[in-house]
Amino acid sequence: MRIAVVAGNPKPKSRTLDAGVLVARKLGAEPALVLDLVDLGPALLEFGNAAVQEAIQKVQGMDAVVFASPTFKATYTGLLKLFLDQIPSDGLANVVAFPLMLGAGPAHAMAPDLLLKPVLVELGAACPAPGLYLIDKTFAEDPRLDAWVARAKPWLPAQQGRKTA
Repeated sequence: MRIAVVAGNPKPKSRTLDAGVLVARKLGAEPALVLDLVDLGPALLEFGNAAVQEAIQKVQGMDAVVFASPTFKATYTGLLKLFLDQIPSDGLANVVAFPLMLGAGPAHAMAPDLLLKPVLVELGAACPAPGLYLIDKTFAEDPRLDAWVARAKPWLPAQQGRKTA
């Protein structure tokens, strides 16, 4: 299984990126691609930019992708939106996507499911597990993370033969 992490935090090498990588590893694979969108910078504003298109093609070639964002103004970042807007309709048709958002407190715990998951589904991704919301300062120790991984792992392409439902 090839898994990627796409992090939409405007801060380079952020906790959001670290959380995405941790989630990918807990799902059972070292990420084949780690895309820190801030590294694409102003290229994200140029629709059709070669570097952005190459990044999109790499994401489309993955079996699974963790799309990670901090919670900004109760939703995912504009940086992630700029990237997702350049993926064509059904461009994620062969990808299992896992929305992950980090925040300072529990007030926006539904944001991954209410705001990020619908965009991923609109792009054709399968989002079979609930979105994951973690507190940014304690994400690595959060006991909900392992419970979520146990729930999400059977939906991974390499695990699908083991599903019971």
